[in-house]
Amino acid sequence: MEQLSGVGFYRRRGKRLLDVVGSAVALLLFAPILLLTALLVKVAIGSPVLFRQWRPGYRGHPFQLVKFRTMTQARDASGKLLPDAQRLTRLGRFLRAASLDELPELWNVLRGDMSLVGPRPLLMEYLPLYTEEQMRRHEAPPGITGWAQVNGRNALEWEEKFALDLWYVRHLSFLLDLRIMALTFVRVFARDGIGHGGEATMPWFTGSQSQPREVSTPVEPGFGKGSART
Repeated sequence: MEQLSGVGFYRRRGKRLLDVVGSAVALLLFAPILLLTALLVKVAIGSPVLFRQWRPGYRGHPFQLVKFRTMTQARDASGKLLPDAQRLTRLGRFLRAASLDELPELWNVLRGDMSLVGPRPLLMEYLPLYTEEQMRRHEAPPGITGWAQVNGRNALEWEEKFALDLWYVRHLSFLLDLRIMALTFVRVFARDGIGHGGEATMPWFTGSQSQPREVSTPVEPGFGKGSART
């Protein structure tokens, strides 16, 4: 992998400054939408309103991601959760299509767990499956949106997603982040790439053909399997 660009002020300080200001302003502007969405989730899906899950953040350090719930906890006769497609509600489909389920992640950005722009935080279970090269996607903070999201989102294959994430990490810059944020609004209104091959979520990542790496990232209690949606 080539040497990282953007190792100056923006990567070290400017990006975090943009995240704090941007997330604070967005939380204020979207407060009515957040409250209305929380009420709709409460009525249509029930409590808890927020979905919380441990995800790997910058350099693989775990943090608890928050978003609005879009699925029920329906189980089969043996107590096993039903497939995502069967648990995804009508409201949940709408929230995902409009990306409204992601709005609570602005709190993660304000806290410093995430960035407005960066590779999407995936699942803790994927860490041992990454190659050394793929693991470098964690050299930038995870984002609410990212280069992969504006270039196909869930319609992409895993290898394509990782290649786009790594390209972003190499070329991270202020202008690139502004470009991605602008493109995000276009993609949200177009509702592109929400599903994958007709499925409700991304398929489970099982590793690349190249040799996976070993990781020593600590695993917090409660890192159960979650939806592979990104």
